Amino acid sequence: MTGATGRQAPAARGRARRGGAAEGTLFGVPERFMRPRLILIASVGILVAFGVLMVYSASSVTALASTGDAAYYLKRQLAFSVAGVVCAVALAVMDYRVWVRRFLTPIWIATVGLLALVIVAGTDNDMGATRWINLGFFDLQPSEFAKITIVFTAANLAERYFEEGSLDGGGFVKLSVAGVGLPLVLIVVQPDKGTTMVLGLTIVVMGYLAGVPKRYLVALLGMGLVGFLAISLKDDYSRQRLLTMLDPWSDPFDTGYQLIQGFYAFGSGGLLGVGIGFSRQKYSYLPMAHNDFIFAVIGEECGLLGTLGVLAGFAVFMWAGFQIARYAPDLSGRLVAAGCTTLVIVQLLLNVCGVLGLFPLSGKPIPFLSYGGSSILASMMIVGMIASVSLHSSLPETAHDGARRSWQIEDDRRGSGGGLTFVGEPRPRSARGASPQRGRQGRGLTVVDGGTRARGSTGRGSRGRIDLGPSAGERLRGRGRGPRTR
Repeated sequence: MTGATGRQAPAARGRARRGGAAEGTLFGVPERFMRPRLILIASVGILVAFGVLMVYSASSVTALASTGDAAYYLKRQLAFSVAGVVCAVALAVMDYRVWVRRFLTPIWIATVGLLALVIVAGTDNDMGATRWINLGFFDLQPSEFAKITIVFTAANLAERYFEEGSLDGGGFVKLSVAGVGLPLVLIVVQPDKGTTMVLGLTIVVMGYLAGVPKRYLVALLGMGLVGFLAISLKDDYSRQRLLTMLDPWSDPFDTGYQLIQGFYAFGSGGLLGVGIGFSRQKYSYLPMAHNDFIFAVIGEECGLLGTLGVLAGFAVFMWAGFQIARYAPDLSGRLVAAGCTTLVIVQLLLNVCGVLGLFPLSGKPIPFLSYGGSSILASMMIVGMIASVSLHSSLPETAHDGARRSWQIEDDRRGSGGGLTFVGEPRPRSARGASPQRGRQGRGLTVVDGGTRARGSTGRGSRGRIDLGPSAGERLRGRGRGPRTR
């Protein structure tokens, strides 16, 4: 990227050569870094704003009846969203390598401690599973934050084994079982099958991107499926959810009630919906309308087009996240960005498929949309980590850049002061001919008509010009007339 005046607009300043084609810049950053970053921020901003609106619409009746303030859940969701934005910005500014490498051990210990505390002193909030720690002002769900820790751990181990080579195969397997397996076991014990499934699929995606043989990944998926079925059929609570998915109408006033009311919401919405704020299912017909079943309220108030719009927003988020992972500077960055993106998308699909009756209900909220302090905080922290990978990505240095750097160091040591410019470094045209070598009558060589001679000499009594033979033009003119002499 060069420029003579440096006065170009930020969106058009400079050009970088990549793959033989010119690449523009946005605000002074190569497009392949800045474009997905901006799209990620825009998509998340739109989803969070729409989520706050839908939380208010879906919860107003329940909040008014229980607290006397129709905006009770709205105020809390706004507060948690602002706190999430602060956390996301802080994580984005800090290099992701700090968390993946330097602070991973204390983060992992704190995560395991909180998960163990849930088992010892957690609360179920009348939901049938012990997943929360009551902090007074809100209920903390450690499994939401444990997802990020497990992604960090998997990325760290994959980088050490596949890229650095500091771990052998046995050490990689042992540390993976301990670092990833132990938190997963503590989450399963709660039980929290939804989070376990989200993490399992995320680890498979990260393993595929890291280069784990496919046969191992297929075996892992098979083991996960068998484990899911075993846990689902183990107790009455989990088994009933599976049976409800298969036939919610078998008990329409008890176990199948919530799912059926969700179907009513989608049916009432039709193509365009009844309008935001005009849902009838939120009037104590649909339980957890502002949390687990907020997608049904979106379907009722915004119709089929509204639900497709939500899915399109998450699709844009997924594209931006994987683009950031594609151009990450190292394997750990690639796995962090891809793993965090996968966490969000898998959890979205798990909730949507459950509300539509395509999968057993898991109780997992939709990231950015559903009400919940732990959910929105963890989701925004995930966005901060993806943004951190993007902000700390850069153009890779080629072998030519390294060679030029060594030339510049040698040039500076000799005191020439001329210096060399590198790829992407602007240098005004007026400064290109200001080298101290110009006009200096020192020893050296200079090109003269295709040959060389010592600087400062006239050619007499010194090394003469090297005769390289006739030029190309002379050879063409002399074709057919035999060789010419000079």
